[in-house]
Amino acid sequence: MAFTGKIVWITGASSGIGAALAQAFAGEGAHIILSGRRLDALERVAADIKTDTLLLPFESTDFDALPAKVAEAMEWKGKVDILINNAGISQRSLALDTDPNVHSRIVNVDLLAPIWLTQLLLPHMIGAGGGHIVGISSVAGRVGVPLRTAYCAAKHGLIGYMDALRAETEKRHNIHVTNILPGSIRTDVSRNALTKDGSRREKSDAVIDNGMEPSECARQIVEAVANKVPELIVADGPELMFAQLRQSDPEKLFGITATMGAQIAEKYEAGEDD
Repeated sequence: MAFTGKIVWITGASSGIGAALAQAFAGEGAHIILSGRRLDALERVAADIKTDTLLLPFESTDFDALPAKVAEAMEWKGKVDILINNAGISQRSLALDTDPNVHSRIVNVDLLAPIWLTQLLLPHMIGAGGGHIVGISSVAGRVGVPLRTAYCAAKHGLIGYMDALRAETEKRHNIHVTNILPGSIRTDVSRNALTKDGSRREKSDAVIDNGMEPSECARQIVEAVANKVPELIVADGPELMFAQLRQSDPEKLFGITATMGAQIAEKYEAGEDD
């Protein structure tokens, strides 16, 4: 198995892509550190995994607590080979009427939290002679998606940080960096998204409900990590096309998103944002 004996630390591991990644890496022989906010949810994920697991719950934006959590992770097996920054929260609101605190919360969770955790773990990986850091961004990390201004800002920023980190560490320290850009994956991301006042949305999107299974997304991510792929778009159809257009023909993409954005904004204001 490709990851036999490797220590894989997954944040946001209690459900969705994170839980699927835990199962996928465990199936490849890895030992798993499961992190998330809720211990009971992590316990349910661990119960389905046939490998050594460490449950390490914490709030990702409790920055003062993170050094102790990194120390606990390192004490478990003496190393962390792969860090997967997966924890995140999305958004469903227009920039025009979104409370600034919503932007702050999403940027803290989706960008600053993975940066903090990565920065704290980085010296340990360098001391061990290498490692692998994965950032779960989004197609929205390449494309400006309506109703997601804060989410897009954070996910674009995560790609920028990871790209710069790769440039600094790949050759000098044998630390590989992989950006993952999922499209619509069948998870609770829409239900958990923040609305304009910071409340939980509590409903899903049709495109998410009809999206890729988390297990297939996880399979592709595990393969990308095994092959040290710098960046992988896990999407198909229009979402894949939009992400590719951002590089090949941005003006065409901007035209498409402007038209799409006007339509989505009108539906949102009419209460038809799903």
